[in-house]
Amino acid sequence: MSVTRTGALPGTLHDVAVVGAGVVGTAIARELARYRLSVALLDAADDVGTGTSKANTAILHTGFDATPGTLEARLVREGHRRLSVYAAECGIPLEGVGALLVAWDEEQRAALPRLAAKAVAGGHREPRVIGPEALRRAEPRLGPGALAALEVPGESVICPWTTTLAYATQAVRAGTGLHLRCPVTGVTDRGDHHELATGRGPLRARYLVNAAGLHADTLDALLGHRDFTVVPRRGQLLVHDRTARPLVRHILLPVPTARGKGVLIAPTVHGKVLLGPTAEDVHDRGATGSTAEGIDALRAEGRRILPALGEEEVTAVYAGLRAATEHQDYRIRCHPDQRYAAVGSIRSTGLSASLAIAAYVTEALGDAGLGLGPARDLPPVAMPNIGEAAPRPYERADLIAADPAYGTVLCACERVTEGEIRDALHSTVPPATLAGLRRRTRARAGRCQGFSCGPAVRAAFDAYRGARPGPGAHGAGQR
Repeated sequence: MSVTRTGALPGTLHDVAVVGAGVVGTAIARELARYRLSVALLDAADDVGTGTSKANTAILHTGFDATPGTLEARLVREGHRRLSVYAAECGIPLEGVGALLVAWDEEQRAALPRLAAKAVAGGHREPRVIGPEALRRAEPRLGPGALAALEVPGESVICPWTTTLAYATQAVRAGTGLHLRCPVTGVTDRGDHHELATGRGPLRARYLVNAAGLHADTLDALLGHRDFTVVPRRGQLLVHDRTARPLVRHILLPVPTARGKGVLIAPTVHGKVLLGPTAEDVHDRGATGSTAEGIDALRAEGRRILPALGEEEVTAVYAGLRAATEHQDYRIRCHPDQRYAAVGSIRSTGLSASLAIAAYVTEALGDAGLGLGPARDLPPVAMPNIGEAAPRPYERADLIAADPAYGTVLCACERVTEGEIRDALHSTVPPATLAGLRRRTRARAGRCQGFSCGPAVRAAFDAYRGARPGPGAHGAGQR
């Protein structure tokens, strides 16, 4: 199959339509692609992973703090295991830096043993409470007042952009049709199949999966259900420049509250430091703008946790919306009589649980009558390396010797080469915009935010978009 952003949709009857091409929707499409099914993946945006999936804290959670016995706890734990293996297989940037849940007052310190016991009850035996001396050795730059911490060795940082792209790439190569710029505006049950009204014409499918994220409750209502209501929760985040990276060794977490995991400081796989998120309930499902109040609050919190961070440059500010609902657990429901599955209330752990959610939903569809048949191996993918833990293309003499384009740096801040941009434009799921190119290569994501490299990157984007792949187009790119 292929990626389409314009034109009419295919008139064939699909076995399954998956609405929503975020990290959960693409994971489900990838899992369904393991079976000999006709699958369509739809999204209103012009790229995969443009919603919550691109604007999160980029952490692969172990689920140590999830409530034992919940569906979320089960799927996050299983998802962590699956995604850790998958990232290694596909070259998704992943760093096991571990986490420290830091207590700043006596009440928080008293809560640490309970959190450790909760982790053990959920099957996580690694977390342990450490005292102030051990904490200072682990993180010497912490601000004054840190009393103790819960050490969680298994927590990791990951690239959320590459993860979603890997799922989509593998699904498309296995035959899934990816239809972007394709908003779903209505659903009609025709008895033996669903007919989806979209901005690009109708699409027919026997089974329907709702992975629409922030709009999942809207689609659920079209099928006659009121199982959950999405109240978008905005999280603003700051990205500090690479000079801040030596300041922090672990993911620094606060003691969680009922509203969420709170403001954290974390290294990123791209060599920077992340501060955030805020937690603001909003009514507008497109309210991804930052605010002066939010930025000021984050910077104040950052200076309290890690005082030296206040002296570092902020290279980017962004905000994401989490699909929070009235429920404290995932709401994944399959309705066999309607041949329909809804995936709701996933919130911030969706990245970590994505592969386990996909397996869970696929099994539910099989139980509901979707003939799965025997599973098959998917075509392997090797994602472009945009992390800092392994040599980047500009550092690899072998790549440059074979193709000088990998030695031609166009984005100096992030050291992105012409070869990487070319590969992204010739990949299975190419970017439609410069923002999509940034998520695939890091071009224009550094200190200058494209001020210096913008014209050169734009020229390469225009030159390679739509051009035939060159001899090195599969060198460091998606193979």
